[in-house]
Amino acid sequence: MLFSGLSFIAVLALLLGQARAGGVSVHYAYDRPHCTVISNGNNTNDVPILKQAFHICGKHGTITFPEDQNFWIAEKFNPVVDDVQIQWNGKWTFSDNITYWRNNTYHIAFQNHWAGFVLTGKDITINGGGTGGVDGNGDTWYTTEAGNTQPGRPMPFVLWNVSNVVVRDFSIWQPQLWAFNIMNGTNILVENLYVNATATKAPKGSNWVQNTDGFGKRASHPLFRPGETKTWPDTMDVRNVTLKNLDYTGGDDCIAIKPRSYDVIVKNITCHSGNGPAIGSLGQYLEDSSVENVTVTDLKVESHSGFYIKCWMGALVYQNSYESEYQPRGGGWGFVRNITIENLDVTGASRAFVITEDNGDDGKHKGSSKLAISDITLRNVTGTLSAASNTISISCSTVYPCDDIVLEDIDHVDSAGDSAALTCIYVADGGVSGLGGC
Repeated sequence: MLFSGLSFIAVLALLLGQARAGGVSVHYAYDRPHCTVISNGNNTNDVPILKQAFHICGKHGTITFPEDQNFWIAEKFNPVVDDVQIQWNGKWTFSDNITYWRNNTYHIAFQNHWAGFVLTGKDITINGGGTGGVDGNGDTWYTTEAGNTQPGRPMPFVLWNVSNVVVRDFSIWQPQLWAFNIMNGTNILVENLYVNATATKAPKGSNWVQNTDGFGKRASHPLFRPGETKTWPDTMDVRNVTLKNLDYTGGDDCIAIKPRSYDVIVKNITCHSGNGPAIGSLGQYLEDSSVENVTVTDLKVESHSGFYIKCWMGALVYQNSYESEYQPRGGGWGFVRNITIENLDVTGASRAFVITEDNGDDGKHKGSSKLAISDITLRNVTGTLSAASNTISISCSTVYPCDDIVLEDIDHVDSAGDSAALTCIYVADGGVSGLGGC
């Protein structure tokens, strides 16, 4: 089939206008355009070439980033696609121009963060082939900030306002901030995801990789373009998301299930460091922050917590943090229910399981959370903790005391060989069963 006039002109202009080797070659098969993209090399901005490929083949087409290609990402961009297959065998590397990125990114209202690459659309398949992915060049940021995270770090990979997405065999190396994020997404499968954030110059015992969460499902907060007054729609929630096979090294949550996440399945994850897998934080904003129908199975966690649920207190309290924009936060409401965590190996972790509902508290609003936590099952916990303490702590709310918390087959021990003990506060009478109950 011959090129259509538009795609022929686009490719011809690209090829004639470039003295460098990079470009997009296009052929058609079964009436679908196929774009193969070659980088400019020499740390030259490849985003114009990538935009061209998405323009020609991003709708009802295929885009290939070959394994031997490294694309230099020196500006933000947000392609909108429909029915696209992306063979992402090569690597995208974000530029190390911190000044540019601090001033030229997409602002995300949730926790006052930013993004450098945002993919939007439907019917998307991404196959990294075990070699492809995104390098955020995060070590430059870790070293510059030396453990004191500053505003403006761009997330390297965000799926925003998407549906019917499959991502397989994909890697995020050295993410500047949260590594792999889904906001406003439905019907998503992520399989075989590798995330590694390592600060090569951090002193021993220091954490310079805070906020490098591995996999996040976040609610539908607006995303703003600097210089524009339009807010992007926030009418869709995160629903029907499956994550299988995650390997995470970093300094924060290896998974973080955020407000208004529904019907989530997580299976076979390994967290080598950081805070551990989490639901939350929830209730930071005055809005419904519910999470329902989550199943997490087959975890090997060597980080701080084997698993934890974290919610904000129920009052507005001033926060001295850029992630709260130095504003009063808290007071969100909703349900956290029908949650199952099963087959959890906590060998090397500091503690096994925690529920806390006092995030952001100033010492005056303990137990005030408006999140109702119920129908939580923790089952089959094994391994040996790294700490000489073994307490499962459940701290809930006087407004909505936790209820129907089930602890079954809790067989892990601490470093001294002692079995788990249970502490509870603000739970319903008989609301916790197992380990003596509460």
